[in-house]
Amino acid sequence: MMRTRPLKVALLGCGVVGSEVARIMTTHADDLAARIGAPVELAGVAVRRPSKVREGIDPALVTSDATALVKRGDIDVVVEVIGGIEPARTLITTAFEHGASVVSANKALLAQDGAALHAAAEQHGRDLYYEAAVAGAIPLIRPLRESLAGDKVNRVLGIVNGTTNFILDKMDSTGAGYQEALDEATALGYAEADPTADVEGFDAAAKAAILAGIAFHTRVRLDDVYREGMTEVTAADFASAKEMGCTIKLLAICERAQDGESVTARVHPAMIPLTHPLASVRGAYNAVFVESDASGQLMFYGPGAGGAPTASAVLGDLVAVCRNRLSGATGPGESAYAALPVSGMGEVVTRYHISLDVADKPGVLAQVATVFSEHGVSIDTVRQQGKDGEASLVVVTHRASDAALNGTVEALRKLDTVRGVASIMRVEGE
Repeated sequence: MMRTRPLKVALLGCGVVGSEVARIMTTHADDLAARIGAPVELAGVAVRRPSKVREGIDPALVTSDATALVKRGDIDVVVEVIGGIEPARTLITTAFEHGASVVSANKALLAQDGAALHAAAEQHGRDLYYEAAVAGAIPLIRPLRESLAGDKVNRVLGIVNGTTNFILDKMDSTGAGYQEALDEATALGYAEADPTADVEGFDAAAKAAILAGIAFHTRVRLDDVYREGMTEVTAADFASAKEMGCTIKLLAICERAQDGESVTARVHPAMIPLTHPLASVRGAYNAVFVESDASGQLMFYGPGAGGAPTASAVLGDLVAVCRNRLSGATGPGESAYAALPVSGMGEVVTRYHISLDVADKPGVLAQVATVFSEHGVSIDTVRQQGKDGEASLVVVTHRASDAALNGTVEALRKLDTVRGVASIMRVEGE
């Protein structure tokens, strides 16, 4: 039997995502009620500019006092889509203190203070759900913390930022330079006026921290994630990648060490073989590749941003939290029992593609090969081209640690025959 008294929802933020959440709650009200077992009612909407007309939202529900809204005491669920650290953090903890569960899309806050927020939710016996914080509409958080709860996840490898994937895909398919591709992304609305959070990897790093924490049952903060942006990727890098049968993606990579005693989380551009499923992810789409002991290889794919796709993930969490509310239960909280150490980038082992500008004369290749050997880095292939006394030397290594590769590069810079290091890129997905 359906309960007639509605569950009350407070919405913090009514921008691109928040307005879609409100719209879906209204247009799909009957379906949501049937799935939950009770009606859901939008009881208040907190915004910075309450005088702005918002289509489909009763102006009487709109307020600029978010704190008073979450303190009301009759609110069952708070949906937070304002982003940022403050006032979102204080509003969420206040919501818990006053009896509400929380659905959030706030990747930055969860990456920085997820442990504290989970502790506050547990203290007050409330839910904290955040499917929309990573990869938009793609179901990823719940599969990792529920569907794969009985498995051992070893690696999560993914494209989790649509803006950067659009730019790199455009560079790959058209031969455009970085700035030209960025300008197109901005014109189409895929890139913000200030794209720093996307192109420098901050957005992806926050998502990597969340994914690593869930996958490995270990607390991973944003500061634990190695981050490298993609602004230095050039058309020449794509040309080299194509010669290797690869393309270039900005990847979030979370993995266990081979001995299983530590984990790493990192974000950086990488070459991946065209045969890898992630290589075919085009435009502004996201995809995440999960490798586990029992399930093997799984791939999650779909739109990673946008109002409606992200709102879809928010509403999925809202349904789950409301069901828990009716049954008097709570869903999964933080699982950090493994408490594995998070290793630095120096311990990461992978392949590398290094492009060197060198003098075009006999003995150069032998000198370069000697430096690699002295630092314990094995060479897979070498390609050399040159004329008029100058040459380019492209070296692809076997798997080596980041620390060993850095030592090799520093030694190469000291050779008189090496004019400069044109680019260094990791090779993943093999």
